Amino acid sequence: MELIVDTSVIIAVIANEPEKAALITATRGFELVAPLSLHWEIGNAFSAMMKRNRITLQEAEAAIEIYRQIPLHFVDVSLKQSLELSHRLKIYAYDAYLIVCALTRGCALLTLDGGLSYAAKAAGVTVVEVT
Repeated sequence: MELIVDTSVIIAVIANEPEKAALITATRGFELVAPLSLHWEIGNAFSAMMKRNRITLQEAEAAIEIYRQIPLHFVDVSLKQSLELSHRLKIYAYDAYLIVCALTRGCALLTLDGGLSYAAKAAGVTVVEVT
């Protein structure tokens, strides 16, 4: 069974955030799936942390090595569907990619992003809650 994961989930696991244990438990037994855009979102998250002097380049590179070890299956999503959903829900395309991915594959989404969770539910996607 598949589960869509977003950047917030991956960063929380890599950065050893308090939700890490619950996220790992929630993903156990699932094939983790993400749109291709996740790759660039991860890079953007680390570049933002470096820009704010929260991490060094060496720490970002070490985090990328951890990221590469996470078993993720990347899939392409329809740009047209994503833009239509982005327009309808008034959300960023990056969030729409995740929602379209979940809708297309008929599976749930795991996220720590409240705005994405709200939009996904509005689109009819099941969202896995982690506490």
